[in-house]
Amino acid sequence: MLACSVSLPPDFRPDDVLAFHARDTQQLAERVGPDRVAKGLVWQGHPTQLEIHFRPGHADARLAIDGPHDGTAAPLDKFVRHLLGLTQPVDSFEAAHRSHPQLGPLIAAHPGLRVPQAATPFEALSWAVTGQQISVHAALALRRRLIGVAGITHSAGLACYPDAFALVRLNEPALHAAGFSRSKTQTLLSLARLVAEGHLPLDTWRDGTPADEIRDHLLAVRGIGPWTVNYTLLRGFAWLDGSLHGDAAVRRKLQALLGQAERITADKAEAWLTPFSPWRALVAAHLWAWT
Repeated sequence: MLACSVSLPPDFRPDDVLAFHARDTQQLAERVGPDRVAKGLVWQGHPTQLEIHFRPGHADARLAIDGPHDGTAAPLDKFVRHLLGLTQPVDSFEAAHRSHPQLGPLIAAHPGLRVPQAATPFEALSWAVTGQQISVHAALALRRRLIGVAGITHSAGLACYPDAFALVRLNEPALHAAGFSRSKTQTLLSLARLVAEGHLPLDTWRDGTPADEIRDHLLAVRGIGPWTVNYTLLRGFAWLDGSLHGDAAVRRKLQALLGQAERITADKAEAWLTPFSPWRALVAAHLWAWT
């Protein structure tokens, strides 16, 4: 068991983190309560349960690993800070744009909004592939089946989202049986092999590799397009400048925000987002949060 306590800024929004991990109402690999979340993942090759308990001014985290580990909580502290979005410079973004006529009211409605992170870049990438061109509801069903077919369970009973090495052990028929299309199956297995063989060192890239370099490597993989890359960079690497103009929800919310009767095209959404660089993905997150 590793444990740490992380200080939270006054404007921290734990409900955003809880909502992110509560997307799947069946809670196969996540268990969410009023002030805490438990998540199953693979840590250094072992089934692991992460628990985060939110308290006033800080978050207590525990990592229960079904296997040997290095015995230090330092990596856990860094991991939790990243997971909660505490490394994201949202203060600078809000100071720059709180007076914007359209975006300003969104910032005022959600001060301190950060983008909760997936447990690993591979989880963010594989989730982005899973969700390509289908509804969130359908994507969550596929994600649930992927977790089930991988068959990794922590000793406390929580299923664990598979890492690349677990997916490499699967085959196309297994993913087809789980409901994945042929193209998504081939893309997921290709990505898993590239990660497992060290050609896509996603975890290493999280420690400062430029986003453009990561993008070039990912776009070279068949089945990966700009939306998948930008979503992965946002949820897996906390990169806040990916333009998510191709996202249907972003375009729908932008149409409502601007009060336009006609649907916003991807080109128009891209043009509207461009002046907000280097914060375009964070603007998209504010649009997602807007009701």
